[in-house]
Amino acid sequence: MSGDHVTTLTERPERGAPGRIRTAKQEPLKAPEVAPSRPKRARSAILMTVLAVALIAACLASGMIGQLFIPPQEVLGFFLNSIGIHWIDGPSHEFGAAALAEVRFPRLVLTVFVGAALAVGGVLMQGIFGNPLAEPGSVGVSSGAAVGASFSILFGFTFLGPFTTPAFAFAAGLITTFLVYMLSRTGGRTEVITLILTGVAVNAVCGALIAFITFRAPTQAREQIVFWQMGSLNGSRWEQVMLVGPLIIIGIVLSVLLARQLDLLSLGEKAARHVGVNVERLRVLVMVYVALLVSSAVAFAGIIAFVGLVVPHIIRMIIGPAHRALLIASVLGGALLLTIADLAARTLVEFADLPIGMLTSLVGGPFFFYLIRASRKSGGGWK
Repeated sequence: MSGDHVTTLTERPERGAPGRIRTAKQEPLKAPEVAPSRPKRARSAILMTVLAVALIAACLASGMIGQLFIPPQEVLGFFLNSIGIHWIDGPSHEFGAAALAEVRFPRLVLTVFVGAALAVGGVLMQGIFGNPLAEPGSVGVSSGAAVGASFSILFGFTFLGPFTTPAFAFAAGLITTFLVYMLSRTGGRTEVITLILTGVAVNAVCGALIAFITFRAPTQAREQIVFWQMGSLNGSRWEQVMLVGPLIIIGIVLSVLLARQLDLLSLGEKAARHVGVNVERLRVLVMVYVALLVSSAVAFAGIIAFVGLVVPHIIRMIIGPAHRALLIASVLGGALLLTIADLAARTLVEFADLPIGMLTSLVGGPFFFYLIRASRKSGGGWK
C-alpha cells in the first residue's frame, strides 16, 4: 500500500476542507448530571421540614405519655433546663424529672438513633443493588447479630456485664456481613446477583443456627432469645446511647459522602466506571457502613424489621432517587417511624411493653403494600 494515503479514525478529513486533514478532537468524559431539578429540590426541602417538625412532635409526645403523664411544656422545660436554658419550668411532679432523665429520654434518644441507622442502611442497600426490595437483612447483618446474641444468651456469658449480649450481636453482625462479601467474590470482583444469593444462603444458615440454639436453650434463655429477635427498646440507658450514638453518627456522615457515587451507579455499572467510579471499592464501603450502622442498631434493640425497607421506598416515591436528599430525609423518616412505633409499643397495652419489631411489621406490611399498588404508574420512584 505504498504511496496510498491511509486515514485513521482520528485523522478523518472534514467535509469542505479538501487537501487538509484535521485530527478530531476528543472531548474528555464528564460525569452526567444527576442532581435533582428545582421542583424536586423544593419538594425535598418541604418534606424534610415536615419530617423534622413531625419528629419533634413525636419526641414531645413520647416524653409526655406514660404511666406518669407529664405536660408538654414541662417536658420542653426539662429539656431546656438540661442544656442550661431556664426559660420554662421543668416537671412539677416529684418523680417527673427522674422519669424523663432515667427512663424516657434515654429510650427516646436510642430510638431516634436506631431508626435513623436502619433507614440509612436500607438506602445504601437499595442504592448499591439497584433494587427496591433490598434491605440490610439482604447481607445477613440482622440474622448474624441474632446468632451472636442467641449464643451469648444460651451460654450465659456475662464477662462484659450487661453489654455482653450486645457485644456478641455487634461482632457477629460484622463477621456475617464480611463473610457474605468474601463468599460472593469471584476473580477479585463481586456481582450484585451473587451478593444477593449468597446473602440468602447465609441467612438460611443463620436461621437454622438460631433454631438449633433456641431448641437447646433452657426455658428462660429461650424466652430471652425469642424476645430479643422480636426487638425492643425497653430498659434503654444512657450508657447504651453513649456507645451506639457515635458509631451511628459516623456511619451516617460517611454514607452521605457516598451520595454522588451512588447517584452515578444508579445509571448503570458501565456508565459509573466510565466517569471514574470504582464500583468494587464503592460496594466494599457500602457493605462496611451498612454493617456498622445495622450492627450498632440491633446490638441493643434486637431485630426490628421493615424500617430499612419501607422508609427509603416511601421517601424515594416522594422526592425521587437523588441520594443526598434521600439519605438525609431517611434519617428523619426512620427516626420518626420508630419513635411512633415505640410510643405505641409501650402505650397500646396497659402495663405491658410490646415488641417493637412486631408492630413495625404488622402495621408497615399492609401500608407498604398499599403504597406499592398506588405507585405502580410512577415506578415507585425508580424511574
